[in-house]
Amino acid sequence: MEFTKKILPKIKRAGYNAVQLMAIAEHPYYGSFGYHVSSFFAPSSRFGTPEELKALVKRAHELGIAVIMDIVHAHYVKNLNEGINQLDGSDHLYSRPGEVGNQPYWDSKTFDYGRPEVQHFLLSNVKYWLDEYHFDGYRFDGVTSMLYYHFGYTEFDSREKFFDAGVNRDAITYLTLANHLVHEYRPEAVTIAEDVSGMPGICIPEADGGIGFDYRLGMAIPDFWIKYLKEIPDEDWNIWEMWSQMTNRLPAVKTVAYAESHDQALVGDKTIAFRLMDKEMYFSMNRASENLIVDRGMALHKMIRLFTIATGGQAYLNFMGNEFGHPEWIDFPREGNGWSYKHAQRLWSLSTNGFLRYSWLADFDKAMIKLIRKYKVLGAGYPYNLMMDEQNKTMVFSHGRLLFVFNWHPTASIPDYILPVPEPGKYKLLLSSDEARFGGQERNDPSTEHFSFPHECEDGITRHYMQIYNTSRTAMVFLRAKR
Repeated sequence: MEFTKKILPKIKRAGYNAVQLMAIAEHPYYGSFGYHVSSFFAPSSRFGTPEELKALVKRAHELGIAVIMDIVHAHYVKNLNEGINQLDGSDHLYSRPGEVGNQPYWDSKTFDYGRPEVQHFLLSNVKYWLDEYHFDGYRFDGVTSMLYYHFGYTEFDSREKFFDAGVNRDAITYLTLANHLVHEYRPEAVTIAEDVSGMPGICIPEADGGIGFDYRLGMAIPDFWIKYLKEIPDEDWNIWEMWSQMTNRLPAVKTVAYAESHDQALVGDKTIAFRLMDKEMYFSMNRASENLIVDRGMALHKMIRLFTIATGGQAYLNFMGNEFGHPEWIDFPREGNGWSYKHAQRLWSLSTNGFLRYSWLADFDKAMIKLIRKYKVLGAGYPYNLMMDEQNKTMVFSHGRLLFVFNWHPTASIPDYILPVPEPGKYKLLLSSDEARFGGQERNDPSTEHFSFPHECEDGITRHYMQIYNTSRTAMVFLRAKR
């Protein structure tokens, strides 16, 4: 009930319209993050009662928030004392017999999707959570592992690998049936595939020969950001590679973009904020402090998130607490930490403490979400690249009605910077990551109006441009005034 009373209102105030819940089904080991399921029809008792889960979903719906469940049908826990493994004394009641029934990378058991009884079990589980708890859809975990007998541990370097003997066609059939059931029983429900392989047809409707998911997770995006932050100084970032990573996707495949996932927030890894600012977050997040590492980290944290939501897909996902740059990881009670609950939490008070910089990051995220929703950017198709200035690490693109300008350069702030605009007219600055209310230097006056001017280019075509003060490590969003 604590989540229902305290956290759902925070999600509502932050502007998000859906919440994805992990670790709902019962699992014996807390440290498995809910992925080693033992009881597929039982909500985990460690979080409350079934009635409290129903109350959570009901309250979310009252607040206008959809509730998406992380459903795990890729594998199940090996334990004999809990769950379904060897329930009848054999190793092939729910799995294929022998070693092929194991998931060696996750130390778990896989399902035999071609067996009718297994299909009935899993499909009834899909309907159960929709019917009994009124969930609004599912993120299907481990879809890549389901689709291939090699569990996705290969290089997908040729199209033949999507159709060869390594493909588990029974799993394709099951996932198609599951999507059919979800959309027939609850037409407004959403299904999301966690697939990194790029299986053709994953998000194509069943009627057109596809598997039928509504969205796929853009799993390469957080991996890309972590690679850049770990291996490449930001002064050497390649803006063309950044653009390609965000926009290189099939038009018919709706993508959930996210800058960082639960994997980056769990013990053993670092969030974007922690990679950018590291130990300085413990000592220099006071608003009165002056710290160049924190200044850089906050600037890039805001830019990365805005760039991801503006270019990466048709939906956006944030792991709780990362919107305000939560300084520490999440860890669950386990032997390695002395069964401690110390890090099994989020310090929500940081986001509202007026003496700390975290609240600036939270305020920016809230303004960003509000802007993206107001102008329906996620439903406006692809962003359109207008200019890439490699010398000054500046990219200019339009998306829907909005004009975005990102200057990734660490030092180059350029007065009277000329950039192309999609249409002639008067442009007003709607949002800047450099605004004082977000902890920036406010080097641009938000009330300034920018007027376009025509220019005949070398090819004889007249195009329209405008001038701005293009400040370093800043993202700006403009709107052309209606005529």
